[in-house]
Amino acid sequence: MPVRTLRQINLLPLWAREAIYRRLIPSQILKDHGIDPVLLRNQAGEPVVTFCCPSGTGSVRTEVRQRPGDRDCILFLQLADTAMGQLEVLLLIVNDLRSPRFHVDSEGGLPTKFGTVRRNIPEEVRAMEAGLAPGQVRKGLRISRMLLPLMEDFTASLGRDAFFLEPLAYHNAVLFEQHGFGYVSGKKLMEWIDREFHPGGELYRRLDGSSPFRRPEHAFTIRGRSWAIHDGILGRPWGGVKMYKQVGKDAGECTFPNAVY
Repeated sequence: MPVRTLRQINLLPLWAREAIYRRLIPSQILKDHGIDPVLLRNQAGEPVVTFCCPSGTGSVRTEVRQRPGDRDCILFLQLADTAMGQLEVLLLIVNDLRSPRFHVDSEGGLPTKFGTVRRNIPEEVRAMEAGLAPGQVRKGLRISRMLLPLMEDFTASLGRDAFFLEPLAYHNAVLFEQHGFGYVSGKKLMEWIDREFHPGGELYRRLDGSSPFRRPEHAFTIRGRSWAIHDGILGRPWGGVKMYKQVGKDAGECTFPNAVY
């Protein structure tokens, strides 16, 4: 019987599940960090790749670390079956562990949950000045062009023609556009954001310097807009955007023409 869902994969023996899910890890990540591609151990012989895919569930969480006790993953990828029978990317995080860390993920010892429940403003300012985008604790590894084809191959192996995700921030949505994603919902919002960040627009007028995240020059870059939106310039929380990637096809979306990161 063909395997069509994560729930069906998770009914297989553990070794078989892990053999399937390890195909989602770009080989370049393993090579660059000295991780054995077969044993999934670092150069000290420690296991550094974990798959959380309990039998009876329709989800998988893949974590790749440099050392077992590291706080930050090199790669964190969480997938799930949806109630509508779709494959969805719940969370994707990639960290360059050689880059400085900014503690935007905690404030007063409590998690910020990507800035949705609380914010560490001083660390956010430091991260922004260092070139990071909202939600990043470190620079990324720029591996999307390697990872997304693996996701497409995995999706096709399940007999599906697309997978879905909800971008965590504005910059994620624009970058996913550049990788061929289309919109299930939120395209009109993205077009409105672009229009209103132009000189004379409502969002442009709100870039009044009232906070470090609302500088007029932020209107002209993906990252600058994303920080302003993270700071609440929309007047409501970011959300309502859902995207899809069709296997082997580029949706051709562009809601920020001639964008500069």
